[in-house]
Amino acid sequence: MANLQLVNCGTQQYVLEGYPQLSLRDGRNDPVQVVVEHGSAGITTGTANLDEAPQRVTLDPGRAAYFGIVWRNLVTDSSVAATTAPIVEVEPRPGAPRLWLRLRAPVDLGNTGKLGLGPWKPLVR
Repeated sequence: MANLQLVNCGTQQYVLEGYPQLSLRDGRNDPVQVVVEHGSAGITTGTANLDEAPQRVTLDPGRAAYFGIVWRNLVTDSSVAATTAPIVEVEPRPGAPRLWLRLRAPVDLGNTGKLGLGPWKPLVR
């Protein structure tokens, strides 16, 4: 599991609703085939922040929000290659520029091809 943050570095409020759009990229920056599902069902349990209902999050300048992702490194078919992705591509809200985040450790999907995604949540400091 990983949590990813967005900080409003602007001078105006920034509004986020629901879920970001998310995709994965491999080490060559090529898209990775992955099914992104809202919540953690079918992947794992015990991740309340991923399974909560989405809410509107308004970020004042300097404030942050986050969302979580979860996956399982599970190989269910030895004839299908395992997949890793060191890059998460995020569109925070519809029409916003897409951000590429290079992770310290890659998302290792095994060969499940599934990623769970949580909604935007305000970061409380």
